[in-house]
Amino acid sequence: MLSPKSAETVRATLPAVTGAIGEITALFYEKLFTAHPELLRDLFNRGNQANGSQRQALAGSIAAFARHLLEHPDSRPDTLLARIAHKHASLGVRPEQYPIVREHLFAAIAEVLGEAATDAVVRAWDEVYWLMAHALIAVEQRLAAEAGVRDGAVWRPYRVAGRIEETDEVATFLLRPADGAPVPASRPGQYVSVQVQLPDGARQIRQYSLSGQPDGGLQISVKRVAAGGRPGAPADSPAGEVSGYLHSRVHGGEILQVSPPFGAVVLPEDGDGPLLLASAGIGCTPMAAMLTHLAATGSRRRILTAHADRSPATHPFRTDLRRLTGKLADATMDIWYEEGAPDEEEGAGRETGGAVDAVTVRTGLMDLTRLAIPAGTTAYLCGPVPFMKAARAQLLESGVPSAAIHYEVFGPDLGL
Repeated sequence: MLSPKSAETVRATLPAVTGAIGEITALFYEKLFTAHPELLRDLFNRGNQANGSQRQALAGSIAAFARHLLEHPDSRPDTLLARIAHKHASLGVRPEQYPIVREHLFAAIAEVLGEAATDAVVRAWDEVYWLMAHALIAVEQRLAAEAGVRDGAVWRPYRVAGRIEETDEVATFLLRPADGAPVPASRPGQYVSVQVQLPDGARQIRQYSLSGQPDGGLQISVKRVAAGGRPGAPADSPAGEVSGYLHSRVHGGEILQVSPPFGAVVLPEDGDGPLLLASAGIGCTPMAAMLTHLAATGSRRRILTAHADRSPATHPFRTDLRRLTGKLADATMDIWYEEGAPDEEEGAGRETGGAVDAVTVRTGLMDLTRLAIPAGTTAYLCGPVPFMKAARAQLLESGVPSAAIHYEVFGPDLGL
């Protein structure tokens, strides 16, 4: 809980800090990487630093946390904290790194705000920072302990046991522990971090959703990110370093450093209410894992799967998602293709064997308001942020409460 005096100061200065936070975070990263270049080389995503999305994510999380402290002084923004903590835990972020971040962040605040950064202002925002930092550290340490990780040592060698070309842009990699020991437990919707050493010596890390968990291994599916290819990113944004490395250099037998599974956006272990799984592009990877689990457990829940893609040729797991939908007792699938659907698939779903196969394919952008969404539906979203913003708005318009809409973001969480 923020102290009353600090709360008064934060409330008075929040508009000014929020207005300058983009400049503050840009300067913060400049100072941080000048003092600790190894963090940019081996921890932070260089592509996200180049396109500015990491700065936006940090700015947004600080502002959201401060606003929550003011509006809900007796609670914490657990959803925000959990999402950040899971990502930090999968990267091996350690408690002793938080004072380093604090040092350079507050140096940037003082430089940007100038005389407005009085001792009282710095004390108040320092309290905000450490409330957030200590909350994150506590969650991260709990997650690490549950995963059997000590002192941030998350990396374990996995051998690439196989590779499957899903589309021209997406490849699935089958990973098995190099030491032959059992794989860690995972839940549908979680992801792992993958660390690779690039030609310039940098050890860059990316997080990939588990698209399945074959016996004795893990499965990730990776889209090659072309220059300017991230939805919503600047046209001159760089190509994906790690996705490019995996696609061009990893074909089978190589060793990759992989973290245990983490991620807060997962299917609950129980429940019988309706589910909506909405995705776009490579965002269908966690949905494939969720559908696999639901089919394997013989779920009888009402399940609506919705997917948006450029065309059938770019749609990963197209056949698998249809097969899994057909295995479920009460499931339908709606697909939207921007560049047109096959003529034989356009239109209403079909009946097969008394159960609704109901794969409905449309041309255009996804519109979830066209679906008959049952009361009590819990929705899961995954895909580019612009897609999820639109999908979330459509669900709210359809009567799905905000608390029932969960989402996973590839890259920095810019919020919806």
